[in-house]
Amino acid sequence: MSTAPQHALSARQLSVTLDHRPVLQQVNLQIPSGLWTCIVGPNGAGKSTLLRALAGLMPCEGEVLLQGRRLAEWPARERAQTLAWLGQNESGTDDLTVYDLAMLGRLPHQKWLAPPNAQDRQVVERVLRQTQLWDWRERPLGQLSGGERQRALLARALAVEAQIVLMDEPLASLDPPHQADWLAEVRSLVAQGITVVSVLHELNVALQADALVVLGQGRVLHTGPTHDPATHAALQAVFDHRIQLHEMTVAGESRWVALPQA
Repeated sequence: MSTAPQHALSARQLSVTLDHRPVLQQVNLQIPSGLWTCIVGPNGAGKSTLLRALAGLMPCEGEVLLQGRRLAEWPARERAQTLAWLGQNESGTDDLTVYDLAMLGRLPHQKWLAPPNAQDRQVVERVLRQTQLWDWRERPLGQLSGGERQRALLARALAVEAQIVLMDEPLASLDPPHQADWLAEVRSLVAQGITVVSVLHELNVALQADALVVLGQGRVLHTGPTHDPATHAALQAVFDHRIQLHEMTVAGESRWVALPQA
């Protein structure tokens, strides 16, 4: 019988203030394990701030629990092995190669100053093939387009082989085919029991997640399964009813899409 915790991440009375302005206000949230949860809401709602706070990347009031244990109590290496991060608009040294960037994802598994071992090299090759970057492994980041660089950063996050993966705007600069590839990768991760939490502006992609967190003005307005009518109502309300949700059948599969309100 599995002893995996029911919640991958939890927030208790989480608040963040930036430049003397409250960005998150007493957020209480539980992210289920082994599912894809997407945080959505209008611009300025605090989505990226919430994700960064859950990752322990910014000071906050309140408490974040990682697998039921206070985030601050985790040893740094163990936490880095458990929680992988893909941030928004991340940069890297332009002369760093795609291969070396992906290998950075293996650092939490390596001893101090130890060279990569056979397992590290095997994992990096696998994730670069998954992200369709293996043939460009020796290419410097400075020679990549924005979308290619984003895929390289995704490869680095996947190389961690973490149980929980947080992604802030992972579809930035990706064209539709590579967005579809990303979606397939997320579904593959979830099928392996990995928890994925993402912030997305692309509502029609977000609506394919298992669960949504609807955020507005720094507060969680609703959490629930994506297909739940209550979730749909909260999503339409947070966008001032300027969108409508419609159920469609695509390739024999039922899917919800968000369309502008006429």
